[in-house]
Formats: sequence, C-alpha cells, structure tokens
Amino acid sequence: MSSPRLNTGAPPRLAKDALRVVALGGLGEIGRNMTVFEHAGKLLIVDCGVLFPEEHQPGIDVILPDFTSIRDRLDDVVAIVLTHGHEDHIGGVPYLLRERPDIPLVGSRLTLAFITAKLTEHRIRPVTVEVTEGDQRRFGPFDCEFVAVNHSIPDGLAVAIRTAAGLVLHTGDFKMDQFPLDGRITDLRGFARLGEEGVDLFLTDSTNAEVPGFTASEGELIPAIETVFRKSPRRVIVSSFASHVHRIQQVLDAAAAHGRKVAFVGRSMVRNMGIAAELGYLKIPAGLVVDLKVLEKLPPSKVTLVCTGSQGEPMAALSRMAGGDHVIRVREGDTVLLASSLIPGNENAVYRVINGLTSLGANVVHKGNAKVHVSGHASAGELVYCYNIVKPSNVMPVHGESRHLRANADLAVKTGVDPRNVVVAENGHVVDLVDGRASVVGKVPVHNVYVDASVVGGATEASLQDRRTLAEEGVLAVVAIIDADTGQLADPPDFLARGFVHAGDSFDPVVPLIEKALARAATDGHPDSRQLEDVIARTVASWARRTYRRAPLIIPVVIDA
Repeated sequence: MSSPRLNTGAPPRLAKDALRVVALGGLGEIGRNMTVFEHAGKLLIVDCGVLFPEEHQPGIDVILPDFTSIRDRLDDVVAIVLTHGHEDHIGGVPYLLRERPDIPLVGSRLTLAFITAKLTEHRIRPVTVEVTEGDQRRFGPFDCEFVAVNHSIPDGLAVAIRTAAGLVLHTGDFKMDQFPLDGRITDLRGFARLGEEGVDLFLTDSTNAEVPGFTASEGELIPAIETVFRKSPRRVIVSSFASHVHRIQQVLDAAAAHGRKVAFVGRSMVRNMGIAAELGYLKIPAGLVVDLKVLEKLPPSKVTLVCTGSQGEPMAALSRMAGGDHVIRVREGDTVLLASSLIPGNENAVYRVINGLTSLGANVVHKGNAKVHVSGHASAGELVYCYNIVKPSNVMPVHGESRHLRANADLAVKTGVDPRNVVVAENGHVVDLVDGRASVVGKVPVHNVYVDASVVGGATEASLQDRRTLAEEGVLAVVAIIDADTGQLADPPDFLARGFVHAGDSFDPVVPLIEKALARAATDGHPDSRQLEDVIARTVASWARRTYRRAPLIIPVVIDA
C-alpha cells in the first residue's frame, strides 16, 4: 500500500487530464465527511458534514471541515453532491454556503428536503438539483451518475464521476441489506455495470471494515422493539438520531400495534419527521402522533415519546431527562430505548445518561443488552463482495478512523487489488489520478474548525486547553499593585480562586516568591506591565505545581500604584 507520509509537501500543479482528490474531512475520524474533486480547473464537492465534539473539546457544538484550501476557489465549485441526509454528511453545508450561497446542491428528494430545512434556519435559500438513482447529470467537466444504496436513512446515493482522467465510484455510506424496510436495496447490478466499464478509483465506506461477515437487516430488530412495547408497564421513551427514518418507522408501527399514542420531542426530531411524513418516507397511521400536551392526559401505558440524545449530547432531550432538567420527568417503571449506534468517542457521555436514567428508576434498553440496533454500514463481507464486483484499479478507503481505513485497505488487497494502488490517506492528503494510477502527491493544511455557539473558527486548540484546565485544575487570579518607580509590590497581592481547593492562608507562602521574582526582573531593566504579569504567572504556576501538584489557569493582573 502506498505511504502518504512520503509526499506531504505542497502539491504540484495538476497535470493535464488528471483528476485530483482531497478529503477535507472523514479520514481518521467518524464524521465531517467532505471530499473535493478537481479536474480541468473546476471543483466538485461530495458531502460537507460535521464532526461531533468529544469530552476533551468542552463548549464546542460541532467541528467543520477546513475550507481554507478551497476558499479562494469557491467560484470554481460547480456543485456539492450530497450522498444522504445524515448530519455528518450535510451539517457543514450552511457554513460553506455562507461564503458562496449559489453553489448548487445535488441530492435525492429527502436529502434536499432535510438540508433545505436546515438552511432556512440559517436564512439561506439554496439552489437545488434533485436526482434519483439512474440519473446522469453533468456539472462542468464532471459527468455524474447516481446509484441507489441502502443505508440507515432513505434515499442514499452513490455517485459515479466520469472525467477524462477516468471513472471514480464513491459509495457514500452504504450497506447491503437484502430485506430493507422500504424495499430499496443497494444496486449491485449498477456497481457491476460500472465495474465492467472500468472503475479507475473506488472510494469506499470503511466504518465497519473491521466487522466480519454481513451487517444484519433492519427487519431483525422488529422482535426486540416489539418486546419492549409489549413488556413495558409505563411509558416508552425512545431516543434515536433525528434523521433515522427507518428506525422511527419501526417504533411507530410497534406503538400503533400496542395501542399507544406517540409524540416527537426535540426541534430536529419534530422537523425531520414532519418532512419525512410529508414526503411519504414515514408512514404514520391517522391519529397516532399527537401533541405532547395530549399525552400528559393519557395513562402511562398508552404513551410513547420519541426524542433525540442517543449520543449523550448535553443539551439533547434525553440527557436533560437523565439530569432531571426537562419538562418530561422520567419515573420509576418507565422504559427508555436507545435505538442508535454508539459513535466512537461518545461512550462516557452515553453511559452517564444510562446511569442517570437508571438511577431515576427507568429500565434502559440499549445495544449492550438487547438487539435494538443494527449498523447502517457495510461489514467486511459486503466490502469484499463489492470489491469482487467492481474490480477497481485503485482504491481509496474513506469514512472511518485510521484502523477502519487500514482494515478496508487490507480487504481490497485480499481481493486482488495491487497494494501499490491502495491509498490510505489522511485529511488534507492530495491524491492524483494520472494515467490510471492513484498516488499521494502532497498535502494541504487542514485543521479542526470549531463552532462555538454563533462563532465559527474562534475557538482554538489553545483556548480548548484553557477550558480543560479550568475544568480540571481551576483558575487563580492574582491582582498585584506595583510601585511604578521600584517595580515592587505596593501591597500584598489579592488571590481570587475558583475551582482551586485551598485554605484561607494557602497563598501566604507564595507572596515572598513573587517579591523575589519582581526584584530579579527589576535588576534586568524596567519591565512593563505585560512582562510583570508574565513574571507573576510563572512564579505562581511553579509554586502551585510544587505545593499542590496542580496547574490552575493563572490570570495575573498588574495595577500601577
């Protein structure tokens, strides 16, 4: 397999009739999938998603792909192709369209409905191009053909991209469920036809590449979900992704079968399920879904709530229920069903929610104790099947952490792909397809772009480190009045501590240390206020480490006497 680390400098000029592929997200991580294709001076983007923060990124809402490398070329972007409507594939679109609102969005009916609703909240009216499986559309020099794929959300599409450099097939997220709830299977005949034409580069979903065999069908969950509804003596509270239409359909069917009424809880859940029902992707029996206020008047055994928060998101409905900070109060005997996968990095947050709900007396049913979730991604057996059908010349695993990408690459090699033609890339690596051969030729800078409330890109790794320090070590402000003539303390400094455990006289020993440090600074010249603050901060930080084995955030404030 090719080693991208050998070619990490600035990429050369793209050769004539060549194709350039750069992933700005989605490699080495689960989320913010975004791939940029360049050919004949134009750019085609496939997906633009977000990554959800982990515990070591406090205060961050979502993480965006880094648009820096294409920011001065946005006029060259001919379209953004959206493979499906999950947040990790469409969530970044509003932030890119802020910079150029008229970039055409290409996708299936449901995908475009979801992203249009999201863009309405951002006050952006998009240019959309609706496509379905079998359609062929040309965007600049890119001839795109769309192929049906099955996933955990309806209307998923793979995209075949034809250029003078060759044929690229990008699967998006997919699996090969042979008994999907909506009857729409992954079009393996289409994959085989493209394979016969000759796929020069195959970009494949890697999420489940380490999982042997085949991913179970959605239909296999029906008995477990039915059991939950049959045995629950009180309310059933279901938590799922707000875009997981198939799973919500199963919940609605079970609720209807057991005479329960349903209410959706959470803005995104209400919005997305409304869209899915309006477009016919979600079948809701008449009178089944009611307003939350109606449910409050019904006996608990007739109530089902469907909400967000299956990943332990702090502000989501389920997390707030677990913390007792929601209008819906979890009671003894309620059953909570977590009907989604566990995204890597969210484990602690999810288990915290499970423990909180359990302590309130709820019976929590989740993937760990019942078969209430199946993945939306192809396992190793399905990936091998696809490699044998498509027989690609080059392979570039996408959508997964490093271990997933490597496992997917190993599968490709086992099916006969030349190891030299399997590119295990990282975000920012520039992969050129030239004369039928794909290789890494350089790298463009990519960083985490943090969204913190309404501020995009304001938070940095340094500011996140400050937040982690505040959370773990506390903060210590030192207010010192300095004699402007001598550079010495005019009065003993004041210490203001938060989150730093101390006694009343804890800071007395550090005062002479500050005095000595200021005296040394004065002998070296006439330091200004900023330099004096640095001296105080270093002195107090060193003392805190030695004395308390703690590293609080030090905020020095120098006032001239």
